[in-house]
Amino acid sequence: MKDLPGRMVAGWRATAATVAGALILWGTGVAPAVAATEPAPPGGVPGVRLPELKWTDCGGGFDCATAEVPLDYRHPDGVTISLGLSRKSAADPAHKIGTLFLNQGGPGGSSGGLLYYMGTDGPAEIRSRYDLVIVDPRGGGRSAPVRCESTREWMDSWETATARPTQGGFDRAVSLGRQFNDACQRHSGDLLPYIGTEYSARDLDVVRAALGEKKFNWYGLSYGTYLGTVYASLFPEKVGVMALDGAYDPNAYANDPYRYDRGQYLAVDAALGRFLDWCERTPDDCSFGDGDPRQAYLDLQAALDAEPIRDADGRLVANGAWLTMMVTYALGSGDDYWPTLAQQLVDAQHRTGDLLSGMEGEAQFQTENAAIECADRAFPRSLDLLHDRLRSETAEAPLNGPALAYGPPNYDQGHATACTQWPAKRLSRYSGPFDAKGSAPILVVGNTGDPDTPYQDAVTLSRTLDNAHLLTVRGEGHTGTGSECAWNATMDYLATGALPRQTECPGH
Repeated sequence: MKDLPGRMVAGWRATAATVAGALILWGTGVAPAVAATEPAPPGGVPGVRLPELKWTDCGGGFDCATAEVPLDYRHPDGVTISLGLSRKSAADPAHKIGTLFLNQGGPGGSSGGLLYYMGTDGPAEIRSRYDLVIVDPRGGGRSAPVRCESTREWMDSWETATARPTQGGFDRAVSLGRQFNDACQRHSGDLLPYIGTEYSARDLDVVRAALGEKKFNWYGLSYGTYLGTVYASLFPEKVGVMALDGAYDPNAYANDPYRYDRGQYLAVDAALGRFLDWCERTPDDCSFGDGDPRQAYLDLQAALDAEPIRDADGRLVANGAWLTMMVTYALGSGDDYWPTLAQQLVDAQHRTGDLLSGMEGEAQFQTENAAIECADRAFPRSLDLLHDRLRSETAEAPLNGPALAYGPPNYDQGHATACTQWPAKRLSRYSGPFDAKGSAPILVVGNTGDPDTPYQDAVTLSRTLDNAHLLTVRGEGHTGTGSECAWNATMDYLATGALPRQTECPGH
């Protein structure tokens, strides 16, 4: 997940940007933490020295620190990397019950937005009784971020991307994937083998131990559900409370990536289809489409393919493929956002507005996202198979599929061309088992209309885990956070450890 969905978006966006900026500036100017000598306690990695966490005020009531951890856990006494940590201390330390680790998804970037929201507007019982901590997963945010193409190079790579299928699109996409990989290898080659989720999970256990916590408490959204699943499968005895919302099917993600990606393509197209159907049914509420919103959407994509938006220097700002990417993001905000999305599409018809901006700010996040997922996922090294699968997936998902499949390596299902040709060994990839056998009960939340993590993945994860409770949300948008019922049930579970009695919640 790129951004926060549902209830969290409005509450944190403006102020969180200031907090995130402070965290980034802090992270660039502080020397690495000094390693202590005591070994990690049981559940950690033998031979790993615990980092000494030196917390420093980084503004807004938040603290920051760095943690030195092994680059390669097979050689724990070797080279280290620095992880970026942020914390909001418990408001009532006398009644503190532990640390709650947070991850808002990705992979890539930081979870500063979720930390800010939970630390300022989250439930009082959570804020009072937990230290809230984020650890940027390795390869992104403030934790040894991957460097590949420059921002300008990445933006220029969208020049040949189109929203509608074109002749030669596959060959161009393969070339863009190779170009991206070459840049990653050139700038981050020593890091690439070690940015997979297994090592990020081991990092979390080292930080848990460094904080003196016996149990690992976790609230993970989207990719955070996969990171939490891997942690629980490696260290089931350490799990305290764990809520996973917007779930991955872990076996498909790691070991059958084309099947996983197909699910995402279909979910995005289905969500867009429901939005367009709503526009057609309720023209008084939807300002887009003039009676035929589906055709209007296809026409808008084609118009921007034919005549992209450019800056004063003639460089690309947006085209049909980029519009498609931004619409894919917008669908994650649920049906409360549909009237706004409709107006944004009208603005795009007039060649202005939010759907035709933002490319520059996406470059680093999407780079981290593609690189970490390529490190995680075992794509067969066959361009013939890639060709066949992308052709099939885009035929099944014609509204959004071609732009994501045949563009440069991009968010989630859109980087198969890079992963198929990935230049690095996958030394930190986790392939299972994913059952977390013997763990405490884990709460899994799935939204039936989720465009990013399909509901069936939540069902599968709940059945894969040895001890899980599935809470189904019947609504639109990415994760169940937009549902008052699901939100309250999740927060109550995190605060008390008691699983919700209900198995279903409405979407609002």
